[in-house]
Amino acid sequence: MKAVAMPTVSRVAVCGGTHGNELAGIYLVREMLKKRADGTEPVSVVTVMSNPRAAQLCVRYVETDLNRCFTRAALSAPVSETSPYEMVRSQELNALLGPKASMQAVDLLCDLHNTTANTGLCLITYSDRDWICLHICKHLQAQMASTPVRYVHFDIPLNEAYSLDSVGKHGFAMEIGPQPHGVVRSVIFSAMQEGVQLMMDWICQFNSGTLFEGGWVDVYTMVKNIDYPRDSETHVITAAVHPDLQDRDFCLLHPGDPMFLCFSGETLRYRGKEALYPFFINEGAYYEKGVALSLARKRRVQIPSVL
Repeated sequence: MKAVAMPTVSRVAVCGGTHGNELAGIYLVREMLKKRADGTEPVSVVTVMSNPRAAQLCVRYVETDLNRCFTRAALSAPVSETSPYEMVRSQELNALLGPKASMQAVDLLCDLHNTTANTGLCLITYSDRDWICLHICKHLQAQMASTPVRYVHFDIPLNEAYSLDSVGKHGFAMEIGPQPHGVVRSVIFSAMQEGVQLMMDWICQFNSGTLFEGGWVDVYTMVKNIDYPRDSETHVITAAVHPDLQDRDFCLLHPGDPMFLCFSGETLRYRGKEALYPFFINEGAYYEKGVALSLARKRRVQIPSVL
């Protein structure tokens, strides 16, 4: 593939606390806010506490999930004094960092998240052809020896993209786990801090004219979500994730493999027709969303050299 000349990444946003009980991003943003810019930095960085009310209460959200409020429809909906706090806040963030899909939007938006699942570090985005995001992922994979780094693609049109990172011209959620909600683990905080620093290092080198060689990146495209087995009348869950599957995020799940262990003792197996890659296995925040795990299909994407 021929080298691709791309515009510089001059405006970057790093956001934490979109979910107020995912503490690594909250504490990292607080640390970043302590460092005052002196005007000599090669990149303009906006550091934002996305959901300060939820962060203060150490809850995922106050009234509704902020990270589901950034569709085009939600951002254009009228708000009033009775609107959920997060709906109002999403429009404030869109005005600060966007507007979404506009030339005024920040060049890159990195939104920091934690998961209770054993995912390692994931860059979650809506494009499998965003050369900037893919090159950043490739750089992190080469530099982070102690943390697995993966690129996760949600195949959703930009208008329907619902998370904060979709506001930037380029953007991703940097999701790292496992970490319980309401808790900060030093190893997870350090991995997130390293990931953000490596991202900034790559941007600085890219903006200075460095040629980054192309190559291949494995992309995990989300196929579907799987709910827990539930009672047909009460809708209460009747099984937990099987111990053979628990903590095996991004390990191939084959048809017939154990998926759930019923509270009655019965093992329920994966009935899909193709082997897929599970992730967000038993994510604590997804019980309310009816998601026990997500399944992805993996393929290798060739990325061009960029400069």
